[in-house]
Amino acid sequence: MANHTDAAAAKREVWKITAYLSVLTIVELALGYIMFRLNWQDGTFIKTFTKGVIIVLMLWKAFYIIAYFMHLKFEAKSLISTIAIPSLLFVWFVLAFLMDGESFKNLRSRYTPYHDVHFSKPMDVQPHAEKKPGNANLNEDVHQ
Repeated sequence: MANHTDAAAAKREVWKITAYLSVLTIVELALGYIMFRLNWQDGTFIKTFTKGVIIVLMLWKAFYIIAYFMHLKFEAKSLISTIAIPSLLFVWFVLAFLMDGESFKNLRSRYTPYHDVHFSKPMDVQPHAEKKPGNANLNEDVHQ
C-alpha cells in the first residue's frame, strides 16, 4: 500500500510541475503578445526589460524540465554538474554565434561593392604636350 501512495504522490507532483510550466508558458506568451500588440520601439527600456523577463522565464522553465522530467533533481551532485556545465557552455556557444551573426549583419549592411563607388567629380585630365624626337631637355621629361 505504501508503494501506491508514493506513485500517487509522484503523479501529483508531475501534474503540479506540468501546471506550473503551463502557467510560465502562458505568462511568456502574454508578455510577447503585449509586446507585439503595443509595437514598442526597439531599444526602449520597456521592450528590453520585457525581453529579459521572457528569457529569465524560459531559463526557469528549462531548469524545471531538466530537474523533474529528466529526473536530475534526485541525482547526485556530480552527475548534475557533468550535465549542467556542458549545457552552460553550449548556451555560451549559441550566444557567441548569434552575436557574431548580428555583427556580420550590421557590417554587411554598410558594405559597398567596388563597382558602386561614385566619384564626386571627374578627374582633371590634361592633354600631353607633343614630344618631338631629339628633344634634349631631360628635366622636362622627368617632371611630367
